[in-house]
This record gives sequence, structure tokens and C-alpha cells, in this order.
Amino acid sequence: MPLFYRPLKPVLLTLCSGRPRQPVIIAFSRTLILLLLCFSGDIEVNPGPPVIFRLLIVSPWTQRHFGTFGNLSTPAAIMGNPAVAKHGKTVMHGLDRAVQNLDDIKNTYTALSVMHSEKLHVDPDNFRLLADCITVCVATKLGPAVFNADTQEAFQKFLAVVVSALGRQYH
Repeated sequence: MPLFYRPLKPVLLTLCSGRPRQPVIIAFSRTLILLLLCFSGDIEVNPGPPVIFRLLIVSPWTQRHFGTFGNLSTPAAIMGNPAVAKHGKTVMHGLDRAVQNLDDIKNTYTALSVMHSEKLHVDPDNFRLLADCITVCVATKLGPAVFNADTQEAFQKFLAVVVSALGRQYH
């Protein structure tokens, strides 16, 4: 069953309440990261489309990589574009691979990093922009009671490892 189609809300409330601060990514619960990416217990929730919508609207220079996606001329066109929404789901499902391989994220993303650097010529800073958009969308959906400073710390450390892995082949 894909990551974003699991009903997990009751576990999220248990895991996020009173969780002590953890200083390193390995100490963070795989389940916590899964739950943050799922947002809530709602079935068929995938945060990918709003993340990519936000990236393309807030950072319009990233649109150059999506020339085959059709009309990206206005925010309304971007948000109504099914190709963009589909790619958003693909990107977020790609994070499932990182969650399943927390101990070896860099090697897990080697082929994806090569593709983005050598074939697509994506500026590696765009991965950081994408991570920022993911964080904003997750925080907005969960609210400050769940996405508190400790949760943000864990989530951003996880995304920093993913961003580093995606940019690995650029050096």
C-alpha cells in the first residue's frame, strides 16, 4: 500500500505529544516522518500537488524545467494543471524511498541525483526551495499544535539529508 494511502491519524497524536528533542536524524522515528508526510489520517491525502504549485508560483524560475507540462503562465493555470499535480504526487512518493531507507538515503537517491544533474540540469538549490515548500505545506496543514519547533527540527533535518542526497552528483 503506498505511503499516502494509510490511515494514521491516531498514531500521529500519540507520537507527537510530549516527544523529547532528538539531536540527530537517525534518532528520529521513521513513523514520525511517515506521519508528517501523510499529514493526517485522511485516506488518499497526498501533499504533492500543493507543494509543486507553491514551488512554481513562489519561485517562477523553476518553471523552466516543466516546459512540457503545458500552461504555467498564471497561478490559476499552475493550480489547474493536471501534469503539475501528477508530478507533485510523484515527488512526494519519492520521499517514501527516503523514509524506507533512512540509513542510506544518499545511495538510495544516486540515480535520481544523476538524472537531475546530468540529464535535466536542475540547479541543486531548487531542491532546497522544494524542501522549504514541503515544510510550509506540512506546517500549514498540521498547525502549530502538531508541527511545533521539535517536529519542525526533525522534519527539516530529514529534508536536509534528502536535499544533500539529491545534490550529491553535482560535485
